[in-house]
Amino acid sequence: MALSSTTLAATLVLGLTITASAQDTAIVGSGGTASAGGTSASTVGTGGASTGEDGSYGASIASGGSAAATDGKVDSRTRINANPNNLQAKSRASAQGGGTFSKSQTKTKVSGDDLSSRTKTMSHEPGQKPVIERSTSDAQLNQ
Repeated sequence: MALSSTTLAATLVLGLTITASAQDTAIVGSGGTASAGGTSASTVGTGGASTGEDGSYGASIASGGSAAATDGKVDSRTRINANPNNLQAKSRASAQGGGTFSKSQTKTKVSGDDLSSRTKTMSHEPGQKPVIERSTSDAQLNQ
């Protein structure tokens, strides 16, 4: 019995977290996995924000991804940008073996009272149509 080699790439980044006594809270999150012919790629993102009774504001964001292939190339990246009014996270993961590939991408954003998370996955095997899926999550504070 021959053993196959598996290549794996993974990232997970946790972003800024500020805690407040919550008067209003909003949470978003999305994620997805694509797989085809010995390749797999997954990403996930989540964000939250809250306001306190005293008018204080707190927000957090997290994102990550992983990819695996029995024989081929893999890549996984996460980037988080933060400033006092805006948190953004973007995770990408991809795996490729020959003409077969799997990709996943998640973008999450906490911008003041508006929160959103979007994930797109795609997988493809030669001779087949690509399989594309999307998931979204949106929320607002003070509504």
